[in-house]
Amino acid sequence: MTLIRNDHLIQSVADALQYISYYHPLDFIKAVNEAYEKEKSAAAKDAMAQILVNSRLCAEGKRPICQDTGIVTVFLKIGMQVQWEGDMSIDDMVNEGVRRAYSLPENILRASILSDPAGSRKNTGDNTPAVIYTELVPGAEVEVKLAAKGGGSENKARLAMLNPSDSVADWVEQTLPAMGAGWCPPGVLGIGIGGTAEKATLLAKESLMSPIDLHELRERGAANRIEELRLEIFARANALGIGAQGLGGLTTVLDVKILDYPTHAASLPVAMIPNCAATRHAHFTLDGAGLAELTPPSLDEWPQISWDPGSSAKRVNLETVTREEISTWEPGETLLLSGKMLTGRDAAHKRLLALLEKGEPMPDGVDLNNRFIYYVGPVDPVRDEVIGPAGPTTATRMDKFTEPLLAQTGLLGMIGKAERGQTGIDAIKKHSAVYLMAVGGAAYLVSKAIRKSRIVAFEDLGMEAIHEFEVEDMPVSVAVDVNGISVHQTGPAIWRQRIAEEHALEIG
Repeated sequence: MTLIRNDHLIQSVADALQYISYYHPLDFIKAVNEAYEKEKSAAAKDAMAQILVNSRLCAEGKRPICQDTGIVTVFLKIGMQVQWEGDMSIDDMVNEGVRRAYSLPENILRASILSDPAGSRKNTGDNTPAVIYTELVPGAEVEVKLAAKGGGSENKARLAMLNPSDSVADWVEQTLPAMGAGWCPPGVLGIGIGGTAEKATLLAKESLMSPIDLHELRERGAANRIEELRLEIFARANALGIGAQGLGGLTTVLDVKILDYPTHAASLPVAMIPNCAATRHAHFTLDGAGLAELTPPSLDEWPQISWDPGSSAKRVNLETVTREEISTWEPGETLLLSGKMLTGRDAAHKRLLALLEKGEPMPDGVDLNNRFIYYVGPVDPVRDEVIGPAGPTTATRMDKFTEPLLAQTGLLGMIGKAERGQTGIDAIKKHSAVYLMAVGGAAYLVSKAIRKSRIVAFEDLGMEAIHEFEVEDMPVSVAVDVNGISVHQTGPAIWRQRIAEEHALEIG
């Protein structure tokens, strides 16, 4: 028998969640750096530079890699010879660990979990409950694998019940472009094959807990069908030219992980879940000796990369910018924004539209005429910070609000991450507005440009409240111009063609 104290699991979970909030796995850093070194797309290379610089800043400052500090998923394997000292349930211990981690004053993490998901959607305030999977196994130890999964990548999960004769690789190649870039590539694809619908999805999620080793697999060659499939999907996914942040480039996927399980003769369940540029997972074992030991990585392991927007970047004064000025901005052009902007996400947009529909005035401090709105739910500040990490959220979720907001408020433009859907693009073109993109996965770097912050409306929404930010040289790119040209459509198309041409030359 092994005796494990309740508090050892609680504190180990808390410590691990804090650890992964600011330390990327080193295998991920090495893979992104390798992709950065070989990338030929200037836009994708710039995005990866921001991700790498942000990662190092977070490791140094012990602050979150991304403003979305995730929904906690935990896989537990509990030895049948383990005995617990204390009377808490397994779920209660894990959730107390989550509560401690997300409320730590030195590094507050964003609470993103809402109860009553189909109703009031009220924030639980401490990011509990976690999603917990428990397995009883032979032995006298507790093995823990946990992750903090951001909503942008989790929302891109896909499940299909294929015919037994169908190709999994074909399905991935067809499905990946339709997922858009809201999952913040480059990242890892987790794929589950077999079992039942829910088993395939669980396999896909668990596969993401393993380290990036595709480069090693390529060097030694595949030893079985699953490894062959990993290599095939990796090659076909990157040939799509989606690239970092969906801007077009050589690397979309850093690795493909696959777990499988026996299935019914009439079935081929397949699930795919991506890990984003804020990949966060940790593994530890408790054997009764005390807390889990999490060794901080050396900062020497991070590449010495600096990020500079370059001399061609255009500085924009948000206090004086006009509709005539934004009409001159070119797709893909880098801008440095200075001045005041408002923030707003799903819940705030819903309330604003409700006011407009009723003919009621906007809240005090919310005047959108000739202004920009930033899609963000920031982390609370600590120490001398103006605001915590404040990277963009997925812009497509705001597409349904875009037409009425542009039509009724005089809004000039929006800032978010990834592409806009056709509904959003059509509204932007109709009203001669613009959509600007900030890099997802560079939240701490973005926050360095925010000089002042205050809540101006809907404080009860927590991280979804409307803030007013005053920024200085905040880096963004023109993602959709006033003519409706989207770099997330043009960029991948160009790079898909280039990759195909280069491949043809190689085999020719």
